[in-house]
Amino acid sequence: MSARISISRIHFPVTTLGPGRRIGIWLQGCSIRCPGCISADTWAKGNVTTSVREILDAIAPWISETEGFTISGGEPFDQPEALAELLAGIRSISRADVLVFSGFTLELLVPHLCSMDGLIDALIADPFEQSEPQTLALRGSDNQRLVFLTELGKERFESYERSTRVSDRTVDVMFDANGDVWFAGIPGRDDFRKLQVLLRQFGARIAISQDRGISLGLGERQG
Repeated sequence: MSARISISRIHFPVTTLGPGRRIGIWLQGCSIRCPGCISADTWAKGNVTTSVREILDAIAPWISETEGFTISGGEPFDQPEALAELLAGIRSISRADVLVFSGFTLELLVPHLCSMDGLIDALIADPFEQSEPQTLALRGSDNQRLVFLTELGKERFESYERSTRVSDRTVDVMFDANGDVWFAGIPGRDDFRKLQVLLRQFGARIAISQDRGISLGLGERQG
């Protein structure tokens, strides 16, 4: 486990990015930078890296309870060697499903997916397109594709090949030691803008990562 990896955050349980109680791992750094992305705080390349072994050790206490893993960012495939090592490590300690979000097109990802055969069960591929509608479950825009890469992936995620429901608009809330609040999930368009306006009416001074490339008191994750 020699690869170095840049991580934004790790959280358990995540319940809004796939079935069951999941371990969420967000990688730091994104070369795609889709306009309108609500996770702009993950775009910058991380200045600090850690080892894959340290990540596996960090999630070890949750392994017996987790029903799946969701890996997002940032852009996971901007760190392909570290991602492959992380996925192999996850496979060695858990039989739970693995879902990966990527902003690259499926066609561009084929070489990576071949080298990671069997390590990813389901994939959300293609860039977020702000001009596209948002009517499909687990996707920020309807151009994005849900791809089953294993039988386990099909078994676990086939139910997400459908239109989004009101219940899909829930988010997980995470609190950092420094007081920052983070959300994980697939919110509706402008949901966080509406929340921002509402909280400001109560005197809260907040910013979201759509405002700047970094979170200031209130950040959020889509995927």
